[in-house]
Amino acid sequence: MIAQLLAPPLCWSCRAPAARAAPLCRACRRALRFLPRAPVQLCGLSVWAPVAYEGPAGELVKGLKFHGATAVAEAMAALIVAGAPEGMLSGVLVPVPLHPGRRRARAFNQAEAVAAAIAARTGLPVVDCLVRSGPAGRQVGRGRAARLAGPAGSIDVGAAAGAPAEAVLVDDVVTTGGTLAACAAALREAGARRVRALAFARTAGR
Repeated sequence: MIAQLLAPPLCWSCRAPAARAAPLCRACRRALRFLPRAPVQLCGLSVWAPVAYEGPAGELVKGLKFHGATAVAEAMAALIVAGAPEGMLSGVLVPVPLHPGRRRARAFNQAEAVAAAIAARTGLPVVDCLVRSGPAGRQVGRGRAARLAGPAGSIDVGAAAGAPAEAVLVDDVVTTGGTLAACAAALREAGARRVRALAFARTAGR
C-alpha cells in the first residue's frame, strides 16, 4: 500500500509517469488520433469510436484486454461519452460477448467493463444478452476475409434473455466489423428493431 502511494502511476503506452488515475501521460494523450464524430457504416451497421486503433490507443486496448487493467475502461468510456454523436447514446447497452473459455482464462469480458463504465456515466441500462459458442478462435492472426466473415463459432441471443428493441453494441475495439455484424444479426433475429455500435477505438480507413 505504501509503495503504491509513493510510486507514480505509469503511462500504459510509454511507461513514463502519468497523472494519478490517468492511463496515459500528457504526451501520449496528445498523440491519440481522434476520428470524425460521424459514425461509419461497417457491414451494414452504424459504428462510432472516438479514436483510431493505433499508437497509445492500441496500448490501452492491450492493457485492458491482456493485463486486466479494468480501470482503463473508465478512461475509454469517458472519451466515448464525451464525443458520441447525437442519438448514439440511447437504448440498451449490449456488450459483445467473449467465448466462455476465454472468459474463464481472462476472468472478465473487456466489452462488459467498457459498457458498465458507459452506463455509470449515462444511466443507460446494460443487458448482457448475447452468448458465444463453438470454437474459441482468436481474431488476432486471422486474415481480413475471415474477420469479415465474423468470429469463429456462433453468436446468439440467450434463450432466457431476449433482445432489446433498441440495442447499442459495445466493444473495446473494432477492426473489420465482422464480429459486430454477427452480434447485430443475432439481435435482429431475436426481435431488435434498431442496432448500432460504440467502441473505444476503430481501425482507421474502415
